[in-house]
Amino acid sequence: MKNSTKSHNSTGFTRSRLAWLVSCQIAMLMGGTHLASAAEYFNPALLEIDNPAQGNADLSIFEEGDLQPPGTYRVDIYLNGSEVDTRDVKFTLTTDAAGKQSLQPCLSGELLRDMGVKIGMFPGIQATDECANFTGAIAQSSAAFRFDQQRLDLSIPQAALNSQARGYVSPDKWDPGIPALLMNYSFSGANTEARENDTRNSNTYYLNLRSGANLGVWRLRNYSTWNRDSKGTDHWDSINTYLQRDIQTLRSQLTLGDSNSPTEVFDTVPFRGLQLASDDDMLPDSMKGYSPVVRGIANSNAQVTIRQNGYVIYQSYVPAGPFAISDLYPTAGSGDLNVTIKEADGSERNMVVPFASVPVLQREGHLKYSFTSGQYRSYNDNVEKTPFTQGTAIYGLSHGATVYGGLQAASKYQSVAMGLGQNLGSIGALSADVTQAWTKQEDAPKDSGQSYRLRYGKSFVESGTNFSLASYRYSTAGFYTLQEALESYSGGSGYYSDHKKSRAELTLSQNLWEKGGALSLSLVKEEYWNNNRSTQSGSVGYNNTWEGISWGVNYTYNRNGTDSNGNRTYYTDQIVAVNISVPLSKWLPGSYATYNLNSSKNGNTSHNVGLSGTALRDDNLNYNISQGYTTQGQGANGYASADYKGGYGEVNAGYGYDRSQRRMDYGLQGGILLHENGVTFSQPLSETVVLVKAPGADDVSIASNTGVKTDWRGYAVVPYATAYRRNQISLDTSTLPDNVDMTLTSTTVIPTRGAVVRADFDPNVGQRVLMTLTRANGEPVPFGATAGVNNGDKENSSIVGDGGQVYLSGMSDSGTLTVKWGNSAAQSCQVNYRLPEQPATSGIQLINGDCR
Repeated sequence: MKNSTKSHNSTGFTRSRLAWLVSCQIAMLMGGTHLASAAEYFNPALLEIDNPAQGNADLSIFEEGDLQPPGTYRVDIYLNGSEVDTRDVKFTLTTDAAGKQSLQPCLSGELLRDMGVKIGMFPGIQATDECANFTGAIAQSSAAFRFDQQRLDLSIPQAALNSQARGYVSPDKWDPGIPALLMNYSFSGANTEARENDTRNSNTYYLNLRSGANLGVWRLRNYSTWNRDSKGTDHWDSINTYLQRDIQTLRSQLTLGDSNSPTEVFDTVPFRGLQLASDDDMLPDSMKGYSPVVRGIANSNAQVTIRQNGYVIYQSYVPAGPFAISDLYPTAGSGDLNVTIKEADGSERNMVVPFASVPVLQREGHLKYSFTSGQYRSYNDNVEKTPFTQGTAIYGLSHGATVYGGLQAASKYQSVAMGLGQNLGSIGALSADVTQAWTKQEDAPKDSGQSYRLRYGKSFVESGTNFSLASYRYSTAGFYTLQEALESYSGGSGYYSDHKKSRAELTLSQNLWEKGGALSLSLVKEEYWNNNRSTQSGSVGYNNTWEGISWGVNYTYNRNGTDSNGNRTYYTDQIVAVNISVPLSKWLPGSYATYNLNSSKNGNTSHNVGLSGTALRDDNLNYNISQGYTTQGQGANGYASADYKGGYGEVNAGYGYDRSQRRMDYGLQGGILLHENGVTFSQPLSETVVLVKAPGADDVSIASNTGVKTDWRGYAVVPYATAYRRNQISLDTSTLPDNVDMTLTSTTVIPTRGAVVRADFDPNVGQRVLMTLTRANGEPVPFGATAGVNNGDKENSSIVGDGGQVYLSGMSDSGTLTVKWGNSAAQSCQVNYRLPEQPATSGIQLINGDCR
């Protein structure tokens, strides 16, 4: 054995030899034009100039420019242009009738059947075939291997394929994932110091926990919240606990425990019991027929709290100006969100955000259904847990029509609904339905009534107009929803329910001419039977960009009216907001200068200037600094915040002040995943996640996932994955450590809903070596020989280049290298090597090895 770190000529060419080769190439080019039409040819004798003992090398496979050696390659398989699979495929060298050679795949009959090929139509293909000759059996079919992209393109006539929708993923490829325990946590808090005698110091905290367990196809989930107010009062709420699994044959989800009924036909109802409901995400995208974004305007550094069904489901802090909250965890399919904006001076404003829904059109022949049975579940503990049952069905007819309906039944309430939706072509889509209900409320006689509803939606591409939702609903005085009826049974606890009479809403956006910007409009009007109460709200906005500068103007109108002892009282407020954002990328990459103006008719006017942007390599640090001034004696105010998104979680902090107080707010969000290989910390988890397993490859970034990196063991969690769809998980090769090489850096997973699927990678961890191999006679090992180290469960091998040089990665500190260039015993040798101790960042080691 021979070890050496002496440098040597890695190309194996001397200057005189290089000059000779150049002169040969010039002579070939000048020797005649007939060479232009011939196959590319390299004279193997050139390899024998310094190594005549190696004999002639057979390089004929490379004479055609697009050929590669036969063998097994991992490829993406595309069928008629659509990706269907990623797997290892064996390729053999074949010659067609014209004498042209190409690499052709060896695909089994079973695999072809799984891809939708009607193998029963073709006697030449059997399911038991290990290598089916489908190009010979199926006319006009072909296979083309694009080596540079590691892509296999299959072309098969549609007549030979089963009818499948675009984007179809076979259910047998859906991965239910691995057993795991998981928890999401989100903590926020604020410490406020009073600066005036009429205010007090206060501390508030809020914790949101979403925990669960996965075993096989079952998912157990719990959603709990905790908050402590400024008086030091603690309050825990378990919002829901449920057990869920998918039923693939029915394309549905089975839920046992706490959940909410669907909303397409009836208003959502919280329940504890059983539900079987269609899951359209199991359908391909081409066959598929919501938590809303909460937008508002803060006049100062404000606290935003969002409640649904009496529970606090969101709490955070925003700077002055327009804000948008788009990351709500959906606790119900629909229902109003009650938003409270608490300003820095202690004043509060409330608004209601409806869940918008479009007409319930379904494709022809598609049935969407739900069945729910259980106890009514209320945030008010005094309300009776009344059993009820609900069933709904929506079915697509021909000519763009859809019929739908449902039943609700309880001892104190019954209702039936029927409706029709129609695609009206160029003028949009419309649905209309009527619900008849019979109600027996507590301490009230039995009543009945009807509710009528119209919904309309349309996007006018030509004019840039989009009706996200336009709807109107009217209910007679005797009509109550199931929730209104059952909430009345509160055991005399003073329960009071608003009794809605009508509701009209419109959401509209309009793109203007080129560079003309866009207009948006939102209108909501509600009227109530009790107290003749009515609410009206509307907003209109204009947004545009010029030379990279974004600016917008927004106007919001709110009016609430009530009757008290015969006296009509109105509360009206109007707010105008102007915002401007100027990019500063020329001086500070990823940053913006901002200006915001907010003026309230009933309040004050505030001005804010600020600087915001992103920083660090992956843009995983967001920052914001602002300084403002408010009229009517409020004076100056300021706010600074930063949010860092790392591989183990997300942390944020902010500091704000005004005339009356100083406040420090902070938050921490993240996820914890316990699996068979240990514990992995992550960013906040979504419903479906991917566990990346790359043992030994630490601190490697996951492509397209800001801040997500493998931990010290080589594990990471991709916090967002799409259920029943192909999700490509790729490692950023530029972040691989110097002692790690990867043969494959990308893989595809197809998770089921709620699954924790594992993306396995097989890194070669160890030193990188460029070894010069010399035989006993002093000659280099022949060009094209294969040199490999068997590390037990996997083999690390490479091809020897000119001069006996071979590059190997993932090498252990010592071992045995086996070299072969033929089938006889004389055409093989072994090298016992030991590598010098060097740090992992030392790069490639250059050593010599005696092959005996």
